[in-house]
Amino acid sequence: MSFRIPWAKPMFTDRERRHVIEALESTWISGGPYVDRLEREFTAHHGAPYGIAVSNGTTALQVALLALGVGPGDEVIVPGYCFVAPGNMVIACGAQPVFVDIEADTWSVDVDAVATAITPRTRAIIAVHNYGNVCDLTALRHVCDRAGVALVEDVAESAFSKRDGQFAGTVGDLGCFSFQATKTITTGEGGFVLTPRQDLYDKMRTIRDHGMRRGKRYWHDEVGFNFRLTNLQAALGCAQLEVLDQIIAERGRVWRGYQSQLGGVAGVALQHFQPGVEPVMWAVALRLDERQFGARDGVIDKLAAAGIETRPGFYPFHVMPLYQRYGARPLAVAEEVGARVISVPTFPALTDEEIADVCTHLRELAT
Repeated sequence: MSFRIPWAKPMFTDRERRHVIEALESTWISGGPYVDRLEREFTAHHGAPYGIAVSNGTTALQVALLALGVGPGDEVIVPGYCFVAPGNMVIACGAQPVFVDIEADTWSVDVDAVATAITPRTRAIIAVHNYGNVCDLTALRHVCDRAGVALVEDVAESAFSKRDGQFAGTVGDLGCFSFQATKTITTGEGGFVLTPRQDLYDKMRTIRDHGMRRGKRYWHDEVGFNFRLTNLQAALGCAQLEVLDQIIAERGRVWRGYQSQLGGVAGVALQHFQPGVEPVMWAVALRLDERQFGARDGVIDKLAAAGIETRPGFYPFHVMPLYQRYGARPLAVAEEVGARVISVPTFPALTDEEIADVCTHLRELAT
């Protein structure tokens, strides 16, 4: 189904075409100079010591967990409300995900719930930054340091967001990013991991390339995977970084437009950001009160009929039978948020008139 106002659309300039053609004509279409450049520039932008490009945001999480040595017998704490990739990658490593609840207003992981869930088997905590928000990393870092466990940040939805002046993805032991088509910058697919630790960086580079030792081709020190990003994809990423300020500015304009037109509307609750958070919005999400709007999915259907594409909130892990087999138990806040959240069109080229159109239709659906 096509929509007159889609939910997401990447912002491309002539730079992407030029860089991809240059990469194609160079014949470096797998690895190559653009991969090296993307690694340098993305890492330097964040002020991080080490960074590695990978094939997508999901493999970014997987290689991070593998570098930490997460495996059978280990537990990893995961928010009960987020995209499924963190839970799936914990399971893929053979470990046990432990799902905990979120905060009712920020939709970020509840730090107290994390602290309560730690056991002697806990190996890591995954802090997922939802929609552009940033978790309380200071508190989570304290919990992790006290327990002697690793902090992994899932920054797929909050690239370039900050909290207390620090970029999301630079406080934990590992920060995992996605460059999927809808994300703040895109390579089509693609991902990235930042880390302050050279031991983890070296381990990830080995795992990314089939466990092959650097400088000794076809000698493999451990079981690895092909998690490499192509030079063609990296060319897109380098072009996106060249206009990053414009992308961030336009996403900020879109966010302010929704704030001005939906803030204070009865039955609409915008995501809350704690003081110190500087969000770069991946998706503007709203929690709708059923007393004014009825069932959330009905709102999605009515907006679709008007040509406006939206997305529901994430289904919490515990409502899906698959994850009940992995110990997911009911989490009250995650369930309430998952049933009521809707995310509206959010992309740099969205016009002020289109924002007004979306808001007008939403207001008309309120009773």
